[in-house]
Amino acid sequence: MNYHDIVTLAIAFGLGMLVGLQRQKSDHEMAGVRTFTLISIMGVVSAFLARDFDNPFILPVLGLCITALLVTANVIKLKKLNDTDIGQTTEVAALLMFAVGAYLVMGDRMVAVIVGSSMAILLYVKEHLHNFIENLKEKDLAAIMTFVGISLVILPLLPDKTYGPLDVLNPRNIWLMVTLIVGISVVGYFIYKFVGKKVGIISNGILGGLISSTATTVSYARKTKDAESINKMAAFVITAASAVALIRVLVEVGVVIPEKLPEIVLPLITVFVLMALLCIGLFYIISKNGGGEEMPEPKNPAQFKSALIFGLLYGGILLAVAFTKQEFGNEALYVVAIISGLTDVDAITLSLSQLMKGGGLNTSTGWRLILLATLSNLLFKGIMAAVLGTHQLAKWIGISFGITIAFGLLVMWLWPEGWHL
Repeated sequence: MNYHDIVTLAIAFGLGMLVGLQRQKSDHEMAGVRTFTLISIMGVVSAFLARDFDNPFILPVLGLCITALLVTANVIKLKKLNDTDIGQTTEVAALLMFAVGAYLVMGDRMVAVIVGSSMAILLYVKEHLHNFIENLKEKDLAAIMTFVGISLVILPLLPDKTYGPLDVLNPRNIWLMVTLIVGISVVGYFIYKFVGKKVGIISNGILGGLISSTATTVSYARKTKDAESINKMAAFVITAASAVALIRVLVEVGVVIPEKLPEIVLPLITVFVLMALLCIGLFYIISKNGGGEEMPEPKNPAQFKSALIFGLLYGGILLAVAFTKQEFGNEALYVVAIISGLTDVDAITLSLSQLMKGGGLNTSTGWRLILLATLSNLLFKGIMAAVLGTHQLAKWIGISFGITIAFGLLVMWLWPEGWHL
């Protein structure tokens, strides 16, 4: 007895029932749980026959038979009913289930399971997906199309080799980092679109960090000028967004150098924990009237101009880091980290990660430089909050950011070399 084939049949049975359950629940008359289960099993049996009899024609012939049955059923339905919905979702799903059943035998079982379960989820979220699409604005569509262009059109066309001085400028690598940063921002933006504007101040801080902690700082600082009663709430959101931005930095490092993440994550997480504790403290002293504020409408996070500017900035920092290290040594990189972190912590984080990946910078120095850039960015955002916001906001941000910067510098100075995961 071939237990592998029995397991394959069981998987096909489960996937067919899963998709059929959703179709029957949606009151679709064409096919329900029994029909989809049978179609899925027929795909498996067809592939068994084709494999065991070494006949490549059995599978396509039976697939055409399934197609003919679906066409016949639709013709009969059209003749019997008036104003019939001629949507093809169920029919396409049925053919796909036949193909999934066959691929369980002839191809990669894991891929077939992923396709079948993903189809069930896609069919289930139909109404939510339609509502989401109907609520999309022009800038939302522009964000999607721009990100597709950045990631799927431009990226594959770029050459994967280094150019220019110091041999560090790789167009594909630079644009891959652009795609990563824009992708993180787009995810945060559409989470905001999904949960809506009034998501609570905790969610505002999290989403602000995903989209842009700097933009969140500017938005909430300006809001305090119009409503001084939200000073503590604005300080909480800005601090929370900056804390989430630190997790964003860890994600970027993990994508570029996952093998070295255990050596980097612990000191940065320690600073994050302090910021989280500060957020908890701020949350408990926020006035009751502060919880109903809406998060400011974020701008389109996937603008080609912004992506190009980030790419140029990232390339420039790559050159600056390589030149500084070559001419002045690792100690001079601390100055580069401070200056670069003022404007964009993502670019310097990715640049240093690439340097660590190539072995040009040891991990101990690398995480300290990344943390220093993050603290420099905190200082810059604190200054913006003080300039654009009220004196009360400046006081609260000065306390939270001041404690974080002082603690971060102590971590850089005192952290033992052997402390890592």
